[in-house]
Amino acid sequence: MRRLRLSGRKWVGVVLAGLVLLGTGLAAAWWVPLPERLSAPPSVVMAYRDGSPAHVFLAPDERWRIPAPKDRVDRAYVRALLALEDKRFFRHPGVDPLAALRAAGLNLSRGRRVSGASTLTMQLVRVLEPRPRTFTSKIVESFRAAQLEVRLSKQEVLEAYLQFVPYGRNMEGVEAAALAYFGHTAAHLSPAEIATLLAVPQNPNRRYPSPENAARLRSARDDIARRLLASGGLGVEGVAPDVVLEEVRATAVPDVLKPFPREAPHAAVWLKAQRPEALWLRTTLDAGTQRFVERTLEDSARRLERQGIHNGAVVVVDRDTGEVRALVGNFDFFDGKNGGQIVGFATPRSPGSALKPLLYALGIDQGMVGPETLVTDIPVSYGGYAPRNFDGRFQGLVRMESALSQSLNLPFVRLLERMGVEGFLGSLRQAGVTSLAPHPGHYGLSAAVGGLELTPLELAGVYLALAGDGRARPLRVLDEAPAPAKQVRALVSPGAAWLTRQALSLRDRPDFPERRRLTGLPARVHWKTGTSFGNRDAWAAGSGPKHTAVVWLGNFNHASSVHLVGAENAAPLLFDILEGVGPRGALLQEEDVAPPRDLVRVEVCAYSGHLPTDACAQRKTVDAVRTAVPTTPCPYHHRVEVDLDSGLSVGPACREGRRTESRVYLSWPASLRRWLAEQQRQLPEPPPLAPGCVVGGERDTPVIVSPPEGQVALLIPGLPAREQEVPLEAEAAQDRELTWFVDGAYLGTARAAERLWWRPSVGTHDILVTDDRGLTARRTLVVRERE
Repeated sequence: MRRLRLSGRKWVGVVLAGLVLLGTGLAAAWWVPLPERLSAPPSVVMAYRDGSPAHVFLAPDERWRIPAPKDRVDRAYVRALLALEDKRFFRHPGVDPLAALRAAGLNLSRGRRVSGASTLTMQLVRVLEPRPRTFTSKIVESFRAAQLEVRLSKQEVLEAYLQFVPYGRNMEGVEAAALAYFGHTAAHLSPAEIATLLAVPQNPNRRYPSPENAARLRSARDDIARRLLASGGLGVEGVAPDVVLEEVRATAVPDVLKPFPREAPHAAVWLKAQRPEALWLRTTLDAGTQRFVERTLEDSARRLERQGIHNGAVVVVDRDTGEVRALVGNFDFFDGKNGGQIVGFATPRSPGSALKPLLYALGIDQGMVGPETLVTDIPVSYGGYAPRNFDGRFQGLVRMESALSQSLNLPFVRLLERMGVEGFLGSLRQAGVTSLAPHPGHYGLSAAVGGLELTPLELAGVYLALAGDGRARPLRVLDEAPAPAKQVRALVSPGAAWLTRQALSLRDRPDFPERRRLTGLPARVHWKTGTSFGNRDAWAAGSGPKHTAVVWLGNFNHASSVHLVGAENAAPLLFDILEGVGPRGALLQEEDVAPPRDLVRVEVCAYSGHLPTDACAQRKTVDAVRTAVPTTPCPYHHRVEVDLDSGLSVGPACREGRRTESRVYLSWPASLRRWLAEQQRQLPEPPPLAPGCVVGGERDTPVIVSPPEGQVALLIPGLPAREQEVPLEAEAAQDRELTWFVDGAYLGTARAAERLWWRPSVGTHDILVTDDRGLTARRTLVVRERE
């Protein structure tokens, strides 16, 4: 009885000792840090939308090591790996006692070491912490393996092995090896490729692909394939093992390493900086579209460089989804002389006239203009800013739609003046433009013609909104969840966007008119060019059937070139790209055949595009946004009572006793008549009033045109005062006689079509003009001396 009691105590002691030992081991497993290399940053990969790698970055430790999640590796490879290296991987705790006993027995029976007992976890430990092959190292490796199994899941251990397994030189991981050996990922592998990837890690330095290692690699690969086919660890469903083995043996082994993908370098560098925590950047870029656009820009680079143009960028966006299909940041990423590594598509530049379509659409939505509205195109000065058209000429009067098609500057500067600069900038920010300075008042009226900067990506967002229903949405470059509905905002109405597209489709491509008949590209390409001040930037932006594209050309050192003209070089590239990315063909339906529902048909004066008066004999029906139909009566046609005997006009008070006739005359703005007079040209005018007659019913007050509202005049020291005079101009109906006063002092009297000059002095001055009916207008002008 006593002996039994003692035996029981012994067993209790043994169990307690075992528990203490186990507890100590578990505590050590959690207390001792994991191998440091386990957390080594891998290579960052940017992938195309189909998942194929587009650009692979070298890891910080100068190794090619790509993350290899189990679901991105061919399952057949994983099955073969476990069958060859560790059949009980999912059942042992990091060390396999059964495998150790089997290996010891086999080695003793043979008298030499013919088999090992290392598990995948122990092999991972040796890769992470290389040690001499000694018994002590084996003990440490066993502890480390058990520690990994305690701290990590089996899935995490397997994925770590797939990422760190050595493949010769500075290459680690099955994903990197598949790219370097076969030119594709490890997602789909043939039996020969699986056997090759299993053979190299057993002796990486003597088996990695090279002419010297080819024979050894072939022998090891074929032996592994034979063993796995015999054990069922490798095979193809429905194909006999001997047939598969014969195919493996007939397949050549790789004898050179293929270069890692380094495509779309600007997009890769930019996205890596945007998402520094991401290891796998799955993008929306399309491999075929990206390569075509890069090739198109590269083919033009040599010609453009001869013209003094050394940089360019292209953005291509899918119109239906807002996903970016191509991003090209420059001609040559490795051009150190001309800033080749600057990411052009994300660099703000002056857009020239490329923002006029948005200004046009906003003007339609606010009821300020319509496509048929007649506007003036004559010189005007806003203090020190005197905008001019690109060719230096003016057209006098022009329809707004034609002004956009011809890219005239003055009509859009005037439109921005009416709309307000800050309101226009707010619309740009709503469209996703973040490059603008945040300070109110930073930009002036020159914003209408390029006096601000934005990136090609931002401009693509603006044109994407105009290409559809007028709704602005964030562009998608990364294949992530679509933008929330709250981020999709109405930039302009569908009707205004439609009318804008009609205006932008009036012009054919400049370098090869009617080319669409040969290429099959539909006629409805909505496009616009832009050229910045001083010929430093050339732009072309537009939309084809399925894509919106933006092309920018220029120099990052801000050097100008006479060839930096949007229509000359950027527009042909835009059309080449839109034609190349397609689709095209005779069966492709034309868009914009029917206007959107928010447009209505309204009657306007055929001449002016304004609401017709009884003096407008010719009228036409046009499309207008339902909430912004024309409300301003035609200011050009006037009905005048004419004395048939004298040919002079008369009013109601002096009509009695005369033979009169009602006639319609055109009357143009005083500012237009002033400009024509300076050009030695005149327009026919209504007959003057008969003596003693006055025209009734006209109550429009004069409108001061110069000096403009808010102007600050600067006097230049040393310049004669007579050369710094300020012009005084005003608009008035019927070319009335205007009297001008400055600070209460009489200055002079002139017709509305004439201009008076005033010699300013430093200070704040009150300028007043009154017509012959006593109607007045007032303006304050601040005059300072330039420092």
